[in-house]
Amino acid sequence: MHPNRPDLLLTSPPAQLQAASAFGLPIGHMAYRVGPGGHLLRSGIPVSARGGLMVVDDVSLDGRGDSAVFCREVIRECTARHFNGVICDFERNPCSLTSAIAEELGGVLTRRGWPLYLPERYARFSTNARVVVSSALSGGSLRRRLEDAVQQYGADRLTLGVQRIAEDFFLPSPSGGGTPLSREELHRRMEERSPSVFFSHELCAHYFTYMSHQNGAHFVLFDDASSIRKKLSIARELGIRWAILAYPDVDDLLPALLA
Repeated sequence: MHPNRPDLLLTSPPAQLQAASAFGLPIGHMAYRVGPGGHLLRSGIPVSARGGLMVVDDVSLDGRGDSAVFCREVIRECTARHFNGVICDFERNPCSLTSAIAEELGGVLTRRGWPLYLPERYARFSTNARVVVSSALSGGSLRRRLEDAVQQYGADRLTLGVQRIAEDFFLPSPSGGGTPLSREELHRRMEERSPSVFFSHELCAHYFTYMSHQNGAHFVLFDDASSIRKKLSIARELGIRWAILAYPDVDDLLPALLA
């Protein structure tokens, strides 16, 4: 493990695989999903792609299918591609199919010595899986959030899922949600406003405020390389051994993060 951060995994879609692979980190291939009828779908991954991990999402999930059949399809693909682990990037709440997939994959992969990474809402379905806790917060304390997770799951099971924040919040923000900003939109706001930028040690992110004639006060929260390094450093201090970053989100920051 790096002395100042956990070991990093980099997830990448097929179109950016060559660029992502140049950084020498283990790659999670974002080319798979739980398809209709509970079958494994594959899209765009080059025939030559070998090694790394499979990343499976639930975008096409229809709730139907047999978890045992799906798990066999996963193992067959991992064996053919020499993958040595699976990241379940499930964004929906658990259903009977995905909860069974998590439970069965946990056992099957453990017997092969391969890790399974699950979102925190799926942690209860597999005691063998590594639990992915998101770094994204709009309130509270990241350190306290991770300390609570360590107490609940144990540091050895935890993985920090690094999410690069760039959001614009109305003040006050009763829902706690903001409007996501692209890199260009964030840069434009900063150029137009020339704001004083501060760092929140609780959220581990930068922020600034501004006033709009149309809708009043705004609060903009965002990450850069230094704030993500701080998130990784806190995770490392708490004994968290792994972190996952999505290459499309951090491609411009990776040289600084790995320096």
